[in-house]
Amino acid sequence: MEKIDKAVAYFREAKVELKKVTWPSKPQTLHLTWVVVIMVVVSAVFFGVVDFILSGLVKIVLGG
Repeated sequence: MEKIDKAVAYFREAKVELKKVTWPSKPQTLHLTWVVVIMVVVSAVFFGVVDFILSGLVKIVLGG
């Protein structure tokens, strides 16, 4: 029973802490979501270009 009591207390405390959180507004959330999406796309393109260049260099060096 002690484990169950600890689990119940944990979730009660978590609920109390979640009520203290200042959640972002919908516009803030949408803005930050777009920032993340754009950064992911930019990073993917960057690493794709770097991979393409390095693959070409390896082929040149190895004579492929």
